[in-house]
Amino acid sequence: MTHLRKMMLEELQRRNYAETTIDCYLRTVEDFSRHFNCSPDRLGPRHIREYQAELFQKRRFSPNTVAQRLAALRFFYVKTLKKAWSITETPYPKKAVHLPTVLSQEEVARLIDAARPPFHRTLLMALYATGLRRAELARLKVSDVDSQRMVIHVQGGKGRKDRDVLLSPTLLDELRRHWHRLRRKPSVWLFPGKSSHTSDRPITPKVIYHACKRAARRAGLANGVHPHTLRHCFATHLLEAGADLRTIQMLLGHSDLEETTIYLHLSERHLNATVSPLDSLKLKDRSPQDE
Repeated sequence: MTHLRKMMLEELQRRNYAETTIDCYLRTVEDFSRHFNCSPDRLGPRHIREYQAELFQKRRFSPNTVAQRLAALRFFYVKTLKKAWSITETPYPKKAVHLPTVLSQEEVARLIDAARPPFHRTLLMALYATGLRRAELARLKVSDVDSQRMVIHVQGGKGRKDRDVLLSPTLLDELRRHWHRLRRKPSVWLFPGKSSHTSDRPITPKVIYHACKRAARRAGLANGVHPHTLRHCFATHLLEAGADLRTIQMLLGHSDLEETTIYLHLSERHLNATVSPLDSLKLKDRSPQDE
């Protein structure tokens, strides 16, 4: 497996895949191999179908997660092993489209206030203030905070794209407090790793995930609240405050405006401004059965 892992890693890196994608793809192939207790280059379509059924039926994974796992296996067989891959024999599951959870502004305040320690509070404030993905937030550098232009530079976001996002005065004040709390001032990463925050490496996205989940439990919020929820709240609350979709698209780093239009379904302002066609009908006061 070591040799195959090295081969796959080189193929992923040559194509400039994101670190999170590389980690996910490698772990998927390792899990696939462990499941059958066999080297993955000796497994074929039958095993992939069995593995797919295992993910759905026993592990209860969502269609989107299963599709991601299949994409990892497809990359391994097609790009690393140079083997054929039949979509007919191993079809991708139809993806489920769900409206994301959105908190009210009062609930967001409860969530942030429930964060412990102050470092976690800063992380949640930054998520909501910027709409960043947790991987993007974890890898922010000190030099990315531009207090002159009041923007934060996001370098190498999803799809290896750079963009600028809002730096609110409230967040800037919080980041300054965060800086003063750090015993060792970082030279590179805005949020250094380790419990003492003295590492030369940044925190991992998992740190942000656990900070959000623990704060949600303390605040008595639903189980479905996670870091990406604050990204949805950021976009929806901006839309309700009058921001246009194109601006929100650029702030979120969406490549397609269609991705951003989902927030129209979540905005109370847009929903309440729409009149149901039932309200324009001239109906009798009562139906015949009531007479």
